[in-house]
Amino acid sequence: MKQQVQLKGKLRLYMQWPAIMSLLLIAMNVWIYQVDTKAGLFLSAFIVVYIIIAVFLYFYSQSFIFSDLVEFAAQYGVVQNTLLRELTIPYAILLDDGKIVWANNQFMQVLGKDYRADSYLSKYISQLNRSAFPQKDGQLVELQVQYEDHDYLVEMTRVSVQGFNDAEQLLALPEEKEYFIAIYLRDVTELNEYIRKHEEQKLLAGLVYIDNYDEVMESVEEVRQALLVALIDRKINQYFRNADGIVKKLEKDKYFVALRKHSFYEVEADKFSLLEEVKDINIGNGMPATLSIGFGLHGDSYAQTSNYARAAIDLALARGGDQCVVKEQEGITYYGGKREQTAKNTRVKARVKAEAMREIMMTKDKVFIMGHKLGDIDSFGAAIGIYRVADSMGRKSHIVINDVTTSIREFFDKFSQDSAYPNDLFITSKDIDDVMVDNAMVVVVDTNKPEITECERLLMMGKTIVVLDHHRQSSTPIENTVLSYIEPYASSACEMVTEVVQYIEEDIKLSRLEASCMYSGIMVDTNNFMNRTGVRTFEAAAYLRRNGADITYVRKIFRDDMEAYKAKAEIIGNVEMYRQEFAIATGENLDIDSPTIIGAQVSNELLNIDRVRASFVLTVYKERIYISARSIDEINVQIIMEKLGGGGHMNSAGAQFDYTDLNRGVRILKDTIDQMLEKGDV
Repeated sequence: MKQQVQLKGKLRLYMQWPAIMSLLLIAMNVWIYQVDTKAGLFLSAFIVVYIIIAVFLYFYSQSFIFSDLVEFAAQYGVVQNTLLRELTIPYAILLDDGKIVWANNQFMQVLGKDYRADSYLSKYISQLNRSAFPQKDGQLVELQVQYEDHDYLVEMTRVSVQGFNDAEQLLALPEEKEYFIAIYLRDVTELNEYIRKHEEQKLLAGLVYIDNYDEVMESVEEVRQALLVALIDRKINQYFRNADGIVKKLEKDKYFVALRKHSFYEVEADKFSLLEEVKDINIGNGMPATLSIGFGLHGDSYAQTSNYARAAIDLALARGGDQCVVKEQEGITYYGGKREQTAKNTRVKARVKAEAMREIMMTKDKVFIMGHKLGDIDSFGAAIGIYRVADSMGRKSHIVINDVTTSIREFFDKFSQDSAYPNDLFITSKDIDDVMVDNAMVVVVDTNKPEITECERLLMMGKTIVVLDHHRQSSTPIENTVLSYIEPYASSACEMVTEVVQYIEEDIKLSRLEASCMYSGIMVDTNNFMNRTGVRTFEAAAYLRRNGADITYVRKIFRDDMEAYKAKAEIIGNVEMYRQEFAIATGENLDIDSPTIIGAQVSNELLNIDRVRASFVLTVYKERIYISARSIDEINVQIIMEKLGGGGHMNSAGAQFDYTDLNRGVRILKDTIDQMLEKGDV
């Protein structure tokens, strides 16, 4: 049967209007008949003629209308196709696998002369592959890509064409993949360039402090002091003026710096050579001046940038100075810090911190003391010193310690068996809930990293936290401390606590055992007073000797047993000289209680070998690798260990890996050393 062609939609309604008008006229004619018959007959004749003409025109013009519509549709399709092809926005249609089905001229122009029809888009722009396509109908995916030195904002939409196979005779799609990916590109190269230039023009805040102003001034003749200050001022001003920056002197040893971001990146690429330039100033001063620099980077707020700069300079000072710290939203970057800060002979800071601690402790009901995991004798001795302070003030205290290593076993047993000390002096992390009180104080010694404390949970339970440490402050220090006493130039935590003990109470008397324990901490951390010892180190040792520290007993305690001595020999036996100046040794399956302690001792002994600038010993303990790093003066092992997630001092540092593959650990260590030597960071 021949299918009849019919009009649809509004066009059909438009063609039916004559019929509708005929009905209205007939209705009106009926009404007129009732009024006047003659007029009705006249109107009836008119209506008949109108209907005849309308019917004739409808059937006569219908074929012409259909013909014109078909011609218009054909022309409309041609125009539409032309418009799409000449559209100034690159546009294309892809199959689900990224094959290009159709692309307009602009899209082909973007892909360049190498464009081939029926090719995959990922061949030209690798980011635009199947994994980046939208997975749902109507879903819009936006991303930025770079192609031939241009930046493009890409928008992709998944368009459903269900029933496509029934209508299309030339192309068949799988039933489950009846959709296309519509994609268009927008060139945002110029926009990104303007954004980049805008970002580069933003101002950054910085602070520059002279670390050892008083000491440097004292080391030079009075008549030359003004000249020395002028030379330092000139170096600082000239350095930042060359970077198009502004320097404002705030105090005699403090400066404020404002830089545009693009200038800052130039200074950063220079690795803040100002740190070394100021050290080269010498007009007879006995020690070089060192700087601490802090910069803050924040994209949204100038106020926050200033806060970041202040936090950065505080961190630089807490880490010992002679370095630049850059703090931004993504993290913290360190520059310099290759030299150890000069120890200060004055004890003013120690006295101030001791008085502050005493005032805090007087208001507390209980004191919890803890050091770092796998505590050594320095951590243990410092905790004992704080216990003595709390006890002298009548405050109940507990020392949190989970693992008793061989280095503290002798003293731990002595204190545990001595009736002069309470039975609950030492507790573990599991016991904290049973003895915790609301008005408690937490004192952390020999570490400032929350993740390596004996009980990190205790830091959240205690509202009042005090930190005493001699390691450089890390990027993630213990937060919410009411008192932080961090002195990177101190030899040990026991030295710092010894000074606090002397100032916090006048009548504190250390027992012979306590003095010996704290003396041991100083002795071990200074390697028998050979490393990092200053005037205050010997003064602290002298105070402990006056309180009865028994050096003969201490020496006996630290003698090795035969198994430990053999373990040392085994580690030393497989030492490797890397780059002819780095001694690297490993220890596995040593069959001793505390291989990390042996590793530290071996790393110290390796420094006695000629031409060894730094030593690294890797030992396996409790499913982890522990690195002990040591040096004498030429290499800063602390910044090497920081790259590996650890920290410490210039001459004594460490790090940990959360795996036991020693070969992998040694390889990563060597790669880190190579990279830092290449960049001149070591």
